[in-house]
Amino acid sequence: MTDLHATHPIVAKFGGSSVADAGQVRKIAAIVRADPRRRFVVVSAPGKRHAQDKKITDLLYLCHSLGEQGLDVGAPFAVIKERYLGIASELGVEGAWEWLRDVQQQVAGGAARDWIASRGEYLSARIIAAFLDAEFLDAAEAIRFGEDGRFHASESYARLHERLARVSADKIAVIPGFYGQDAQGRIQCFSRGGSDVTGAVVARAVHAAVYENWTDVSGMLMADPRLVAGPLPIEEITYREQRELSYMGASVLHDEAVFPVREAGIPIHIRNTNRPDDPGTRIVTERDARDTPIIGIAGRTGFCILFTEKAMMNQERGYGRRVLEVLEAHGISYEHSPTSIDTMSVIVADEALGGKEAAVVAEIRRAVQPDRVEVQRDLAMIAIVGQGMVHRVGVAARAFAALAGAGINIRLINQGSSELNIIVGIAAPDYPAAVRVLYAAFTEGVQ
Repeated sequence: MTDLHATHPIVAKFGGSSVADAGQVRKIAAIVRADPRRRFVVVSAPGKRHAQDKKITDLLYLCHSLGEQGLDVGAPFAVIKERYLGIASELGVEGAWEWLRDVQQQVAGGAARDWIASRGEYLSARIIAAFLDAEFLDAAEAIRFGEDGRFHASESYARLHERLARVSADKIAVIPGFYGQDAQGRIQCFSRGGSDVTGAVVARAVHAAVYENWTDVSGMLMADPRLVAGPLPIEEITYREQRELSYMGASVLHDEAVFPVREAGIPIHIRNTNRPDDPGTRIVTERDARDTPIIGIAGRTGFCILFTEKAMMNQERGYGRRVLEVLEAHGISYEHSPTSIDTMSVIVADEALGGKEAAVVAEIRRAVQPDRVEVQRDLAMIAIVGQGMVHRVGVAARAFAALAGAGINIRLINQGSSELNIIVGIAAPDYPAAVRVLYAAFTEGVQ
């Protein structure tokens, strides 16, 4: 049996854009063969080849929806079939029609939603394994879910390790992402984009040296390129910093993909299938941040402030608890809760509050009898992130001076005790300009 602990393999996961056509699959082959440590490959379903194209997973979900309504699935499945047969034909892979025919029969027979959705990754892995002359491992053999739909981590790691240890040392194994199986043998999918999670689970199971996540971008950037022209790349970032930026939407990874490898201290390397020589971004447990006080700036619009005010609030026990209990009763999670002596503000996403605003305000009035309660809308939140700020005096001053110089008013400020980030709330219309001036303030003179 292969000693996975001794080999320290690399797990390489390739996203939808990386498997979109035969040309992309050939790039995968070149990348995998360039390093013999890349022994375990996880693949997504084919994504878009161009803006007007359809993702295979979307088409599979459409097949299930049409089937539930008793409608013909022929048109979307014809697109799926043409796509896979075209890839297989260009790569010289035989057997694709038999795999597709089985899927077609199951779809026509009313297969479960998750089973149908998982076939995108299944077929992709089948074809790529054949092209690489690799061993195909169905994720359903080893990745386990419970009756409640929750991923069973320990059992999955053990099953994967045992199964992949049997792969010959001179062989590559290809595993489809996105799905596993419950105790009753039913296919269960992770949430959308879950092939990232599969890759992380495989990396944890085989004690990988690194988990490579290959996509169509060369890693993370210090700011949103739609707002800032040519932002600097991030070559190395800690898991904690990545988590903060991801929370604000600056992520190229599924949120849940971080945890399996972070717990084991396995670095993630974000790399570009189309530009494999680019350095990409490494996500690590620790880094020397003394020379980089700020690693990135990210934000989102679509927040509101639930503002309450009451004289002598600081002397009233349970005030904050009762306000938050109202939100909990309505299924609303909150983002931040800055307070002063007589005020408490709770920041929530607009979509979370939805049509519940009147009911929430009325219940807060009954729960804490505030002097004033109101909802203030059109808020944007921006996070200035970097564990290096703990070593530098004046980071907050620089941020606030930059915003003031641009005539942008700060509605709220929140800084965690870890000094990992500073979060500011501003009016949503000021958001693009605020990101630009903050980026300029912290990258001035940096090449």
